Amino acid sequence: MSSKTKTLPVQHVPGIPKDVAAIRKRITAFLDTMGGNGRKVGNSKWRVYAFYDYDGEPIYVGQTNESLRVRIRRHLTNHRTDAVAMNVLDPFEVKEIEVWPLWGLEKEESALALLCAAEYAVYARVLKESMFNAVLNEKVITAPSVRFRLPKSYRGCIIPDELIEERSHPDIRLARRATTIAALAKVICERKVSKGLRRTLTVHAKRLEWLASERFKQIVGSGISDNEEED
Repeated sequence: MSSKTKTLPVQHVPGIPKDVAAIRKRITAFLDTMGGNGRKVGNSKWRVYAFYDYDGEPIYVGQTNESLRVRIRRHLTNHRTDAVAMNVLDPFEVKEIEVWPLWGLEKEESALALLCAAEYAVYARVLKESMFNAVLNEKVITAPSVRFRLPKSYRGCIIPDELIEERSHPDIRLARRATTIAALAKVICERKVSKGLRRTLTVHAKRLEWLASERFKQIVGSGISDNEEED
């Protein structure tokens, strides 16, 4: 028997699925968007961001003083964050990203306080856009002692056109939301959790109920019979 180590042909080596690779490419392209100052928005250190689902509904707001490029990828790829690990945020639900690069904060002594003020400004804005007047954040973003005027934002879709039809299908999204709710409820029943996490569960449930209702109305309005549904 030969002592030489055998290796699999390259084409048999598992790699990143094509759809995941395509989404990562779109994320990179978005983060490489050039800002008005000639710098890539993904390279800003201080910034606020928001995620939106396939209905244009805001679902999550965040802030970071590390590389935006790193933070976004942690949320939406395999580098899991607390929000994803705790079933607060399902990356599958994110279709669009909006970011507010805060270039001027890099030299501010009160940068952290201003970052929190900027996050609240985005939070207050997206709540007005939300049909549920809520996002999925576990932590309540409270009003700061200072006010912040937001700079220009950059918003883009991170899902390739060829994937949108399947990923936006309401039945697939209903299944994902139901799974997320079950997983989050399991976390809540097994651990001592914050009131905020219970509020997040309530928001998830409202979003599921709304989508299920809209899907039912869509099927009824289409005139599809029960027999056709079974097919």
